[in-house]
Amino acid sequence: AGHGARKMEDYGRFLALLASTLLVGFVSVILSLVWVFHYREGLSWDGGAGEFNWHPVLVITGFVFIQGIAIIVYRLPWTWKCSKLLMKFIHAGLNTIAMILAIVSLVAVFEFHNAKNIPNMYSLHSWIGLTAVIFYSLQLLLGFAVFLLPFAPVHLRVALMPIHVYSGLTIFATVIATALMGITEKLIFALKNPAYSASPPEATLVNCLGLLLVLFGSLILWMASRPHWKRPPAENAKILRPIGATPEGTEAESTMTNSINADKSDPRSNTEAARKQNMKFDEAGQRSTM
Repeated sequence: AGHGARKMEDYGRFLALLASTLLVGFVSVILSLVWVFHYREGLSWDGGAGEFNWHPVLVITGFVFIQGIAIIVYRLPWTWKCSKLLMKFIHAGLNTIAMILAIVSLVAVFEFHNAKNIPNMYSLHSWIGLTAVIFYSLQLLLGFAVFLLPFAPVHLRVALMPIHVYSGLTIFATVIATALMGITEKLIFALKNPAYSASPPEATLVNCLGLLLVLFGSLILWMASRPHWKRPPAENAKILRPIGATPEGTEAESTMTNSINADKSDPRSNTEAARKQNMKFDEAGQRSTM
C-alpha cells in the first residue's frame, strides 16, 4: 500500500510540474504575441518589420515550446500503455513541426534583411542560431533513420541512444540561449526613444519573456532528466504479444526480463531489477511495438 501511495504522490508531483511547464510555455507564446502586436508592427509577410516579427513568434512557439513538449512526451504516464511506436511518431511529428516553424522563422529574417539591405549572418546570435537549426535537422534525420524506421540493428540503437538524448537536450538548451541573445539584440536595436537603458514598459515585458524562457527550459530539462519518470521497460510487452510473435528487437529483452523474474521473490525488487537490467534495451527503444 505504501508503494502505491508513493506512486500516486509521485504522479501528482509530475502532473503539477507538467501543468506549470505548459503554463509557462503558453504564457511565453502569448507574451511574444503581445510584444509584436502591441509594441511592434504586428505580423505581415511583405518584407517589412511585420515580416521580421514572425521570427520571435515562430521560434518561441515552435523551436522552444513545441520542441520542449516533444522532449518530454515519453514521460507522460498515461501514454505508457500506448505502443512505443505511436509515441515515437508523436515525438518525431512534434519535432518535425518545430523544425518547419524554425525554418520559416529563418526565411522571415533573411527576407526582411534583404529587403532592407541589412547584412545577414554577422552576429553571434545568427551564428549559433543557424548552427542549432542545422544540428536540429541532422538530429531529426538521424532519429528517423535509426529509431523510427525498422532497419537499424539493435546494437546501433543502443549505441546511438545516449548520443541522441544528449544532442537533443543540448540543442534545446542552445535554442533557448540563442533566443535570449536574439531578444536582447532586438531590444538594443529597436528601443531608441526611450532607450533600453531607460527601462520602458516594452523592455520590462520582453525581459520577463526571457526569464520565462529560462524557466520553461529548466522545467523541461528537469522532467527529462529524472530517471524515475522514464517510460518503464516492456514488462507488459510479454502479456500483449501474441504467442510466438516476436516483433523486432524484443526477444533478448523479454528473455532477460524472464530470467530476472525467475530468481527474485519480492515483486518490487524484481521489477526494479528488471528495469535496471532492461535499461540498455529500453534506451534503444526496443520495447514491443504491438
